[in-house]
This record gives sequence, C-alpha cells and structure tokens, in this order.
Amino acid sequence: MAEHASTLVALQGVTKVFANGVTALSGLDLEVRTGEFVSLLGPSGCGKSTVLRIVAGLAQPTEGRVAWPDSTDADHRGDIGFVFQEPTLMPWADVADNVWLPLRLRGVSKRKAGDRIAESLALVGLSDFAKAHPRELSGGMRMRVSIARALSLKPRLLLMDEPFAALDEITRFRLNDDLLRLQSELRCTVVFVTHSVYESAYLSSRIAVMSPRPGRIVAEIQGEPPAQRPGDFRTSARYAAVCGQISRALLEQTAEERP
Repeated sequence: MAEHASTLVALQGVTKVFANGVTALSGLDLEVRTGEFVSLLGPSGCGKSTVLRIVAGLAQPTEGRVAWPDSTDADHRGDIGFVFQEPTLMPWADVADNVWLPLRLRGVSKRKAGDRIAESLALVGLSDFAKAHPRELSGGMRMRVSIARALSLKPRLLLMDEPFAALDEITRFRLNDDLLRLQSELRCTVVFVTHSVYESAYLSSRIAVMSPRPGRIVAEIQGEPPAQRPGDFRTSARYAAVCGQISRALLEQTAEERP
C-alpha cells in the first residue's frame, strides 16, 4: 500500500490485568494507520482478542491509553465494525434482519435501513439470500452475513477476531480474497486476529507478532501490499519469504519460552 495518510488509532503502553489477577497485556504499543490491513499473530492466550476489545471500547486498559489522533469524538463505537470468531447470528431472524441489528440498536427503522442492508448484502454476494435463515446457510455464508452486519455501519475500522478459523481451506481462501476486495472497495482499515502464518502473510500490509502472555508486540513484518501483487502471489517466492519471516519471529518467541 502507498504511504498512509495518518495514524487512525494507537495503543500506547497498554497493560491489561483481569479481576482474577492475570496480566493479559503488558506495555503494548501498536499504531494502526489509515488504510492498513494489520494482522495480529501470536500464541494462544497472548491477548490478541483483548487488544481488539480494548480498541473497540468493550474493555478498558488497566494502564496506558488508546489514542485516536485525527478525531475529537470521545466515543468511537460508531467508527468500528466487529466480526467475531463465531457469526453469532440470531437463528430466528432472516439474513436481512440480522444485518439490520446494529442499525436497529442505533434507532434506525428497517424501512430507513433498507438501502444500507441491501448494499451490505451485495458487497458480500448474498443479495439473493436476504430472506433466508441462518440454518439454511453454509458456514462460509453465515460468516459473510456477519461481515455484512459489521459493514452496515460503514465503519472506518473493521476489527476481525479469527473469523475464518473454523472454515475449510477452500472456503477460507475464497473469503480471504473477498475480504481484500472489500477493503479495497470500501477503503477501510482492518485489524485482523489469526493463528495462521499463511493467512496473515496473504492478507496483510503489516503483521504484528505478539509475545506469549503477558502480550506485547515483539516484531513487525511488512507484507506485500495487495495492490502491488502479482495474480499468483499465493504461490510466489515473495509470499514464501513473508511466511518465513513470520515463522522465524514466532519461533524466536517459542525458544524464549523454553527453560
């Protein structure tokens, strides 16, 4: 990606200690610039999901701060879309009503939200499934609904917590490509949590590697900007090189854990 305009959000010296005394994060610093696709990668329990929750305002840091340099608005929830690991759809509601939910919670009637719902479903290729119920959809389609629901808010920042982890590889590859297309079309910023070296290398303009708990950023690796990639990037030497850099950073953390 070309030079980024500005810092969208920055975590500065963030420490999170839970009520049970567990320190999830310790002195974590992370800057996310407008238009970036940043993946967070690290061992289980290192605090990746906690980072997303703090950025979203769903949890507060024990120490440190979350800064939004280009905004004076104290509440940034309207700027953020959140896609969880599970689609968390309402089984009794059809696809359109599931996408409507965040707008409904903001007091927008379904009639007024109609165009936004239709636009969001079109973006994820589900225009023909507006009246379907979650039980009638495949796992990949249910995740598309979850993404459409987050996009209905027209967020500047999209937070995604391992959204494709439970999907088969073919579906995952397809949704990776769809996500990159959506980011390009909507020009939004994405912070994406994954356990997959290969997924992070394919999706990201930058990969932030975290230490074991208490989590902090220990390495940042530049990915290949999607706009500059060849069509066969997934099988290219450059892709393999990025995967290798990420793997080495993770292995260094594993080595430091050993007695």
